[in-house]
Amino acid sequence: MGRKSRRKAKLRAAARLAQGLPAQPVYQAKPMATQVAQPKAVATPLKPTVMPAQANRYQYVVPEMRRIGIITGVLFLILFILAFVLH
Repeated sequence: MGRKSRRKAKLRAAARLAQGLPAQPVYQAKPMATQVAQPKAVATPLKPTVMPAQANRYQYVVPEMRRIGIITGVLFLILFILAFVLH
């Protein structure tokens, strides 16, 4: 199976630069509310906020780590078997 081509992304980035647009969308913080929020009866756990640029940038990390773990496990299994066979 072939790897994904990044040619389209490069062409889009070049087109944005030619038009004078920023290469990546700029994150703009929303203004804070001036009113004080009332405490809730039940506290809910906070979800970590991930900016869209970060989510797209690191989407390959989990599959890569899984692949590295599988390869490492196979290599340790081979070493373990060879230790018994050669000893």
